[in-house]
Amino acid sequence: MRRRGLALLPLAVSVLAFAEIVVFLSVLHALGGAWTLALLAVSSLAGMVLLRREGVRGWRAFRAAAEEGRPPGGQVTSSLVGLGGALLLAMPGFITGVLGLLLLLPPGRQLARHRLERYTEKQMGAAVAGDLFGPRFVRARRGEPVVVVQPEEPVRPPAAQIEGEVIEGEVLR
Repeated sequence: MRRRGLALLPLAVSVLAFAEIVVFLSVLHALGGAWTLALLAVSSLAGMVLLRREGVRGWRAFRAAAEEGRPPGGQVTSSLVGLGGALLLAMPGFITGVLGLLLLLPPGRQLARHRLERYTEKQMGAAVAGDLFGPRFVRARRGEPVVVVQPEEPVRPPAAQIEGEVIEGEVLR
């Protein structure tokens, strides 16, 4: 699956480049050359400034979490999303600029951060993700009670028996 995604990367970059040219020409036609170039220059400069700010902010948040003994994963993923948004904004182009701006705004940043955490959890496993991002939250619902039946002659000593009511649950975050 990973190889297929990497094989499609050159095609995706080519489609993005073509779309950027089409959008650039449309904006050029609508606003004129000077305003279009000024808009691209301002967005790229803003992206470069934000790139530095997001990097410094992420490093400080990571160090603060490490000094307090908290898992630094939440700050790291938020910083990575912010750095990605700033990098997209710094790239010349209107599509990448809008995508970068969406990643820098709080709703887009939270959505991308949660997606990145879920992807990391799938790749690494829940135990490692719990160490990295902190404890996972669980939603539990009542299910049918489970009855533990002992065989007549156990081959080995039984594990700890479950007494009482058993509920099913699913990990949300």
